[in-house]
Amino acid sequence: MYKVKVYITLRESVLDPQGKAVKQSLNSMNFPEVEDVRIGKYMELMIAPSDKSVEETVKEMCHRLLANPVIEDYTYEIEESVTK
Repeated sequence: MYKVKVYITLRESVLDPQGKAVKQSLNSMNFPEVEDVRIGKYMELMIAPSDKSVEETVKEMCHRLLANPVIEDYTYEIEESVTK
């Protein structure tokens, strides 16, 4: 089994109204040092070995469902998971 951690964020060129609202709230709560906030998504997937490589499987899932490649970027980490 593989544990895959997927991080999805809006591209830098895309406005992030949710991040802007969080930044403004933090600033109004006396955290003036916060200069920018970008909101994203985090997912953990457990993937069984198959004929395709794990990297190929994750990239296909991200392109087809998990991320919108027009406005979002993604990165991922793959860990080999030991099951008992």
